Amino acid sequence: MRHGGVASGVTTKCGTTWMIEVRVKGMFSGMTASRLSSLVIAAVCRGRVVRVPTGSLVRVVGTELVISCNVSDYDGPSEQNFDWSFSSSGSSFVELASTWEAGFAAQLYRERLQRGEIVLRRTANDAVELHIKNVQPSDEGHYKCSTPSTDATVQGNYEDTVQVKVLADALRVGAAAPPAPGLSLRLGEPFELRCAASTASPLHTHLALLWELQRGAARRSVLALTHEGRFRPGPGYEQRYRAGDVRLDTVGGDGYRLAVARALASDQGSYRCVVSEWIGEQGSWQEIQEKAVEVATVLIQPTVLRAAVARSVSVAEGKELDLTCNITTDRADDVRPEVTWYFGRSPDSTLPGSPVLARLDRDSLVHSSPHVALSHVDARSYHLLVRDVSKENSGYYFCHVALWAPGHNRSWYKVAEARSAAASVDVTWLEPDYQVYLNASKVPEFSDDLTELECRIVDMKSSEASVRFTVSWYYRVNRRSDDVVASELLAVMSGDWTLKYGDRSKQRAQDGDFIFSKEHTDTFSFRIQRTTEEDRGNYYCVVSAWTRQRNDSWVKSKDVFSKPVTIFWASEDSVLVVKARQPKPFFAAGNTFEMTCKVSSKNIKSPRYSVLITAEKPVGDLSSPNETKYIISLDQDSVVKLENWTDASRVDGVVLEKVQEDEFRYRMYQTQVSDAGLYRCMVTAWSPVRGSLWREAATSLSNPIEIDFQTAGPIFNASVHSDTPSVIRGDLIRLFCIITVEGAALDPDDMAFDVSWFAVHSFGLDKAPVLLSSLDRKGIVTTAERDQKSELSLERVSVLEFLLQVHGSEDQDFGNYYCSVTPWVKSPTGSWQKEAEIYSKPIFVTVKMDVLNAFKYPLLIGVGLSTVIGLLSCLIGYCSSHWCCKKEVQETRRERRRLMSMEMD
Repeated sequence: MRHGGVASGVTTKCGTTWMIEVRVKGMFSGMTASRLSSLVIAAVCRGRVVRVPTGSLVRVVGTELVISCNVSDYDGPSEQNFDWSFSSSGSSFVELASTWEAGFAAQLYRERLQRGEIVLRRTANDAVELHIKNVQPSDEGHYKCSTPSTDATVQGNYEDTVQVKVLADALRVGAAAPPAPGLSLRLGEPFELRCAASTASPLHTHLALLWELQRGAARRSVLALTHEGRFRPGPGYEQRYRAGDVRLDTVGGDGYRLAVARALASDQGSYRCVVSEWIGEQGSWQEIQEKAVEVATVLIQPTVLRAAVARSVSVAEGKELDLTCNITTDRADDVRPEVTWYFGRSPDSTLPGSPVLARLDRDSLVHSSPHVALSHVDARSYHLLVRDVSKENSGYYFCHVALWAPGHNRSWYKVAEARSAAASVDVTWLEPDYQVYLNASKVPEFSDDLTELECRIVDMKSSEASVRFTVSWYYRVNRRSDDVVASELLAVMSGDWTLKYGDRSKQRAQDGDFIFSKEHTDTFSFRIQRTTEEDRGNYYCVVSAWTRQRNDSWVKSKDVFSKPVTIFWASEDSVLVVKARQPKPFFAAGNTFEMTCKVSSKNIKSPRYSVLITAEKPVGDLSSPNETKYIISLDQDSVVKLENWTDASRVDGVVLEKVQEDEFRYRMYQTQVSDAGLYRCMVTAWSPVRGSLWREAATSLSNPIEIDFQTAGPIFNASVHSDTPSVIRGDLIRLFCIITVEGAALDPDDMAFDVSWFAVHSFGLDKAPVLLSSLDRKGIVTTAERDQKSELSLERVSVLEFLLQVHGSEDQDFGNYYCSVTPWVKSPTGSWQKEAEIYSKPIFVTVKMDVLNAFKYPLLIGVGLSTVIGLLSCLIGYCSSHWCCKKEVQETRRERRRLMSMEMD
C-alpha cells in the first residue's frame, strides 16, 4: 500500500512547477496521506504558472524518496524532457539523471541507476518522478529539476530546487514480552496486550500507535492513538469502545496496553502493534517512518454446554407430567443460566414457531401459565411440571439453556447456548366405545320424491360429560364396475356444532333442498326434499367423538364410519299421450264447435295437467300461412285464461273445461268462416314438488281437428279508383274503394263491410303503410292522427262504394293509396259471419305545385314597388335640382385684347 506526504510549496518564479512526494515503506492503513496538510501558493506571470515547495523534506535512512517535477504551461504534443542534478551544499550540482540523455548522470550515480535504486518514471508528457530507494545519509542535500528550453524567447524559470534532510533511524518498537505462540481464552474472559515504542530522534517528533487484528488475509483496525493524541476505534469497535469494553492505555514512558474486558468470538486472531513517527513543520505534519511488531495470537475457546432430558415419557390423561432438564458446562465463574421449555408436534427442534411452555430468566424469575410450573432443583437441574395433562399435551418437549456472563457497566452478554434432544411424551386416555348405524327412513320411488336418512349412535359403552359427538355426511356414486370412486363431502360438523357444506351440497342447502339436522343426542338426520336422478348413489355417515380440553376447546378423538345405504330407483322416460276427437264432425257456420282431449301418462308421479287450445290456418289459406294462434288455456290448478282471442263480439264465445282428471272439453259458439283451421290440445303434465310447488314433467300435442266450411258463398273483390290521381297543391283528392261481388246474389241488407284506407308515402312500396282512416260495418269512422295539415274524410257513397277525400292536399300527401275490406255476411240463422280480409291494388297520387299562382303575387308586388321607388327617385332629383343646387352666376366681360407676337429680337 502506498503512503506518503506532499511537501508544501510557494510560488517563486515562472518556469517549472515542483510537486514533492515521499513514499515510506511499511505504512499502515490508518495513517494515509489525506491526513497530511499541504500549502500551495500559485502565481500567474506572463510565462508559466510556478509551484515550488518550501522548507525541507525530512526522511529516515532506509525509506524511499519520491520527488515529482512537472511543467505547468506545457501544451505540446511531444514529451517534455527533464534533467535532475544533486548538490550536497546547494552551490555546485552534479548530474543525477535525465530523460533526454542516457549518459547524463555522473559516474557517481551510474551504478545506482543500473541497480535500479534511482529511477525516473514519467507520469505525463509534462511530468516526471524521481525515485530514490533505500535513502542513505549521503542523499541529504539539494535536488534540482530543469527543463531544457527550445523556445525562441525565454519566459519564466526552467528549473527549481528542493532540499531533503536524511535522519538516522531512531524509532524502537517491540512487544512488552516475547510473543507467545497462542493466548487461549474462554468466551467472555478479559485479556490484555502490551507494546513498547520510543524514539531518539534529534528533532521534535510525535509517535502514533495502532493495534491491528489479522484473521487470515484480512486485517482490521482495533484501536489507534493518533500523533495528535486522539483515540480512534476501528470499524466495528465503536460501540465496545464507548462502553469501555476495549481500551488503550499508556504504561510508563514507552508502554502501550490494549485491554479487552470480555472476549468475543470475533476477537480471535493475530494482534500486532503498528507505530509511526511524525514531524510537524510550518503547521503541517509529515510521517517519516513506520514500524510494526507481532504481539500475540489470541485463541477463543468455546464454552462447553449441554442440556439433556428423558427421551420418552408416557403419562395417563389427567395426571401430572414431570420432566427434568440436566445442564453440563465447564464454566465455574459467575455465569447465570436461562432455561426455556418448548413444545412441538415434530421431533425436529430446529423448526421455528414452537410454543413456549415456561421460562426461567437469568434473574431466576419464572414465566409460565397456571397449569405449568418450572422450578430450580439444584445448580444443574431444572424441573418442568405440567398438571392435568390431556391428549393435546402429547408431543415433543425441548429444553433450551443459555449462559449469561456479566459485562461492563452492569451489562450481560450470552456466552453459550444449547438445546436438548426431543423428549417424546405420549398421553394415554380411554377413548369412547360406540357404533354407528345408518338407516333410510324414506326412500324415493320417483324423481322429486323425499329422501330421509338417519344416522344413529348405538352400543355406546361410556358417555362422559367431556365427550360430544358430531356427524359428517358423504356421498359416493354407485358404479357396477370395480373402479374406485372418491367420496364427496356433503356436510361436516365441527366440535363447536358449526356446520360446513361441501361443494356438492352448498347451493342446494342454501336453497333448502338439503336439510341437515340433529334430532336427538344420538341421532342425526339428512333430508333431500327433491331427489333427482343425480342424487342416486351410496350415502354413509361418520360420527366423530370430541373431548373437552383444559382451555374449554374440543379436540377430535375418534371417528366411526357407518355402512353405506344405496338410494336408487329405476328411471324410465315419462310418457304423455293426448288424443283429440270431435263428437259432431259435420256442422255449418254459426253452429257450436266441440272438441274433447283425452290424456294418458306413464312414469309420472301424481300428475296434473294443463291444457292449451291452439289453432292453425288450413294449408290453402294464404292470408296467414303457418301461423299458430293460442286461444284459451287451463292450468294445473284449473284456472282458465284467454290467450290471443281478440274477437270482442265473442268474448264468451269460447269455453275450456275439465270433464275428468284426464279429459278436457273445448267449445266455440257461433262459429264463423274465419274460424276455419286446425285445432289441437297442447297438454303439459306437472308433478308435485315440495308441497305446493310443481315441476314440469312432460308436454305433448294432440292430433289436429279441422274446421272446414263447405260453402258456395259470394266472392268479394276490392279496387281503387280516382278521378284526380294528379292534383295541384291545395286541391281535393278523391279516392273510391269499389267492392264487387261474384257468385250468388246477396241482399244489400245481408252484407256489411269494414273498410280501412292505407297510404305508403313513397314512389315504391318499400316503406311501411300508414293507416289513414277506417269505417266499420256499423258506420263508425275512425281517423288516425297525422302530422300533415291536410284533413281526411271517409264516407259510404253506396252499398259497394266508399269515398276517401283529402282536403287541402300538400306535398307530403303523395304516394300509393289502397284500401282493405273485411266483408260480413248474414247467415240463414241470422248471425253475421266474418269473411276473409281482401286488399285492393294501390293507386299512385301525385301532388304538384301551381307555378303561376305561386309567382303571381310576388311579381305584382315587385312591379308595384319598382314603380313607386322610380317615381320617388325622380321627385327627389327634381327637387334637388330646382331648390338646392340653383346659383346666380354673374358673367364678367372680358376685354378683347389682341394677342401679341411672341417673337423677340
